[in-house]
Amino acid sequence: MDKIIIYTDGGCRGNPGIGGWGAVLRYGNAWKKLSGFEKNTTNNRMELMAAIKALEALKSDKIQVDLYTDSKYVMNGINDWIVNWKQKNWKTAAKKPVKNVDLWKKLDNLNQKNQVTWHWVKGHSGDEGNDMADLLANQAMDIAKS
Repeated sequence: MDKIIIYTDGGCRGNPGIGGWGAVLRYGNAWKKLSGFEKNTTNNRMELMAAIKALEALKSDKIQVDLYTDSKYVMNGINDWIVNWKQKNWKTAAKKPVKNVDLWKKLDNLNQKNQVTWHWVKGHSGDEGNDMADLLANQAMDIAKS
């Protein structure tokens, strides 16, 4: 079975402020574009929402996915920090509550349902998939503003 390739991006105008997220899913030659917005949110929440909404769009579980994000917050969180957060009942190393815990729990659940390999890509570097996800997130913010 071929892998599904996903690119995600999120952003915010003001932090907090109007936020948008975008995701591009590719399976073979088929492309699916997703986006959305929130009127009062943060950049990190939008980065998480992009990954969550993309993984929620998968039609079944146990799918092999290569997911590309330009967010080191999402990359480090899902690959490194989340194990300790869960062991410490969703507390940080400083014993403070994990920010955006509602979204981290959703992402963790979706990540475990599928075979996701996470990749970091530099934003605004000419990567086609990242640029498309960025455009979708910005279009969503434009809609939220209007």
